[in-house]
Amino acid sequence: MTATRFPGPCGTKARTTLLAAVLGLGAAASVQAQDRTIAFFASISQNGLNQAMYQGMQDRAAELGVRTSLYDGQFNPGLQYSQLEDVVAGNQADAAVVFPIDSVGIAGAAAEMAAAGVPIVAMMFPIGPDLDRLDPQVPGVVTTIGFSTVGTSVQQAEDVARHCAGIDPCNVVVMVGRMVYPFDQLRFDAYASVLDQHPNIRLVATAEGNYDPSTALAVMEDVLQANQDVHAVLSVADQHLIGVEIALEAAGIDVAPVYLSGAGGASIAIEAIRDGRWDATVGGFPYTMGRFAVDAAMASLNGDTVPPVYNMEELAPLPTIIDRQILDAHPDFDAEWLQ
Repeated sequence: MTATRFPGPCGTKARTTLLAAVLGLGAAASVQAQDRTIAFFASISQNGLNQAMYQGMQDRAAELGVRTSLYDGQFNPGLQYSQLEDVVAGNQADAAVVFPIDSVGIAGAAAEMAAAGVPIVAMMFPIGPDLDRLDPQVPGVVTTIGFSTVGTSVQQAEDVARHCAGIDPCNVVVMVGRMVYPFDQLRFDAYASVLDQHPNIRLVATAEGNYDPSTALAVMEDVLQANQDVHAVLSVADQHLIGVEIALEAAGIDVAPVYLSGAGGASIAIEAIRDGRWDATVGGFPYTMGRFAVDAAMASLNGDTVPPVYNMEELAPLPTIIDRQILDAHPDFDAEWLQ
């Protein structure tokens, strides 16, 4: 895929170069690049977020003369664990970038990589027992590039709560990916910690969209059979809102008054917010993260200092919650991935 990039002075390459200069990573990454391979362990390769991350990795690696390889975890924690083990056993990578499916469970394989001298960059989520702690928790992990899951989820729920002010009751649907995924449970708990503080807010349904528009459509149709009066949908993924919007329209419900809040900052969300159909998304910058990952991996291989955390809330060009007002103030902003 071709990832869109930040235009002008906030462009991805400009931001990466600036950060690298500040951290001293630009020069470090350019040294000893020959014959290096950085493996990307995607949570699932048939996913726009993962694809944009890998595109960023490939582009930065090409600039440095480094090879990359891709492993598809297929949203299967056991498979991803085996892939890390196989790469170590076969000496197939010098460094690893891991988008963990099971942050706690994958720590064992990460330890095997550490023992083999393969540095690990955790992508999006940390590796280790504390799901909201970004600094390295297990040997071998040199940095985490991502967001505070609790922090961003709280901000997203607070934004919905502001919409609900003056609506009593304000009926809210929460849509996660799957509750069996640790980070979906963490997000849900963060949402609930905010929504429970507002007596006027009623959580009328919790649905599982599995990060798929078709699944989201089907489960939202089921929700609407029992709850026609919905004021807001709070979702962990922009992909869900595609199905949610279709379900609302099919049920004859005017979408405009329903507050639709997603996460990921996908291009479809940015377009829908600009059009006035959706209301907000949590920003996501996977292409930039992929470029950062290569710089961090190369710096570690070269023995240089790597920052323990790349906090994307601090490095992103826009606030965490992107709404129409933010986009109006940044008319040239483009999303980094499709959906």
